[in-house]
Amino acid sequence: MFQKILIANRGEIACRVIQTARKMGIQTVAVYSDADRDARHVALADEAVHIGAPPSRESYLVADKILAACRKTGAQAIHPGYGFLSENEEFARRVEEEGLVFIGPKHYSIAAMGDKIASKKLAKEARVNTIPGYNDAIETAEQAVSIAKDIGYPVMIKASAGGGGKGLRVAFNDKEAFEGFTSCRNEARNSFGDDRVFIEKFVEEPRHIEIQVLGDAHGNVVYLNERECSIQRRHQKVIEEAPSPFISDATRKAMGEQAVALAKAVKYQSAGTVEFVVGKDQSFYFLEMNTRLQVEHPVTECITGVDLVELMIRVAAGEKLPMTQADVQRNGWAIECRINAEDPFRSFLPSTGRLVRFQPPQPSMWASDTEHLYGVRVDTGVADGGEIPMYYDSMIAKLIVHGTDRKDAIAKMREALNGFVIRGISSNIPFQAALLAHPKFVAGDFNTGFIAEHYAGGFKAEDVRHDDPDFLVALAAYANRRALERSAGISGQMRGHEFTIGDEYVVVKLDAAGKHQHQPAKVREFDVKSGSAVVDTNGRSYEICSSWHLGAPRMRGTVDGKSFMAQVERGAAKNPLALRVEHNGTRLDTMVLAPRAAELFALMPFKAPPDMSRFLLSPMPGLLVDIAVQPGQKVQAGERLAVIEAMKMENVLFASADGVVGKVLAAKGESLAVDQPIVEFQ
Repeated sequence: MFQKILIANRGEIACRVIQTARKMGIQTVAVYSDADRDARHVALADEAVHIGAPPSRESYLVADKILAACRKTGAQAIHPGYGFLSENEEFARRVEEEGLVFIGPKHYSIAAMGDKIASKKLAKEARVNTIPGYNDAIETAEQAVSIAKDIGYPVMIKASAGGGGKGLRVAFNDKEAFEGFTSCRNEARNSFGDDRVFIEKFVEEPRHIEIQVLGDAHGNVVYLNERECSIQRRHQKVIEEAPSPFISDATRKAMGEQAVALAKAVKYQSAGTVEFVVGKDQSFYFLEMNTRLQVEHPVTECITGVDLVELMIRVAAGEKLPMTQADVQRNGWAIECRINAEDPFRSFLPSTGRLVRFQPPQPSMWASDTEHLYGVRVDTGVADGGEIPMYYDSMIAKLIVHGTDRKDAIAKMREALNGFVIRGISSNIPFQAALLAHPKFVAGDFNTGFIAEHYAGGFKAEDVRHDDPDFLVALAAYANRRALERSAGISGQMRGHEFTIGDEYVVVKLDAAGKHQHQPAKVREFDVKSGSAVVDTNGRSYEICSSWHLGAPRMRGTVDGKSFMAQVERGAAKNPLALRVEHNGTRLDTMVLAPRAAELFALMPFKAPPDMSRFLLSPMPGLLVDIAVQPGQKVQAGERLAVIEAMKMENVLFASADGVVGKVLAAKGESLAVDQPIVEFQ
């Protein structure tokens, strides 16, 4: 077994590999860029080596620097994680030539299956069903349009070296095919250094289901059941679960056997994933094979009790798989939510900056090869006070729950999301909460077009409908009463003028447009010792009990005898007197006032925000990579104005109306803050 391994990655996956290596008694070496100098994976590793500037092409994608770090530290093997160099055939080959061990498949397997074009040809030879398409590299946008028309719209334009939603577009007409090919090729060149693109038929209303495989150097290959990955936004997975609520045991077996046959055909050694697109009738077609560990591997670990990272390391060290196909278990139900640094209420634009507060739910389980534990698991690469840089992907953490069945897993995930505290940047937690509560998701009735269908106009606050909005009002009144109790206990108050607490309140629901709603609430039978009280509002009564205190972001307690988890915070909405309550994805900003104070507050004039309609504002923090206009230029609605790069994605800004450019306020290459003016129109 290895004495020391180097992790050629960063963030969550680097921390994940370190965790298993430590369990196995193996020392670890981290590598880091300037942006990650204080990152969590650097602190966790036994050693750390600096490898360059923040852009990945100058650090994490430079094989020479990774190999030099191995030589410097004496590491015997390299775990590539996922992304970066994990599916780079040349890197895997060089690792072997250096006398080191690549903890992943052999370079020839990566060449055979990591290349999307080659893998489809091999799949056909292995008699695996494949989707109709043109599997050779396409040279021009005009050729792409011609091929797309021959296949028949809609088509999927994909980068051969793509992955993680990068280098992928869907086209429904000639114009989209032309533009999609160009964008896909540019994105692939920038992200992977490989601009080859191919086209295949886009199967409408498909399921995306993948099979986890494991192979060793002795010819043994097993499949570890499937993962349901159909909940996707712009081809990026959002929620994954295992098993799938859709396929039958017969389909599972057939897909698994095909995946194993394909892996054996390329002498696959390590963990890998064979992805399928599955139709309504459970017919399935080979999509691609990911020759690496997948982001969503924890759900498989939960239901099988297998540590995939450990087996990758053991296989790389020459050991045989410790199980046969008959030994593979399927225990309970697991769901994973990707917690991303993005603002769901602003078209999911990236949100970078400092994590002022980061308190994930307390982990309560870790699946191992000897036991099944039901509960919550958090895989993350950040910590309280850490930084979310703009140079890498947007994932902050993976939140995983393991339940006895799907209903139990969904309930556990909703509670865990309620307790996930993130401040300083925006996250997609409200969106995840809305998805988990959607009747179609709960029923398991969805496909890869689910998000596009149900949130076609984007995601708005009203899309997160709370099943009991009066409970949020009651919670605000209760929290305010707890805070007042603390104020009343302050010593040194003037005799005869002590702070007194009333029972009657008005909860003012704050609205950004100044259209505040007032809802009376009464807090009675308050008991300081137990933290219990009864709150009456809108004709209902809520008996709330909690040990919460002002300043704690999470409030755990019971309401009418049933447990709940919510978040309560004072000073939100840039108002030191405001109370923000969050529960099940719904956010309510309030001021809890005495009745007379509420009357006076209603008379206060509303200060409207300044009119910024004549400015093009940066919708996110990022790098301004292009300005397409100049002063005096006439532009039409829909015309390209600027391009901002953030978290490895290009975001094109278009004119919302006809106009004339007055001033260009930002320069190409400048780092922009959110809402920073870029262009001023006359």
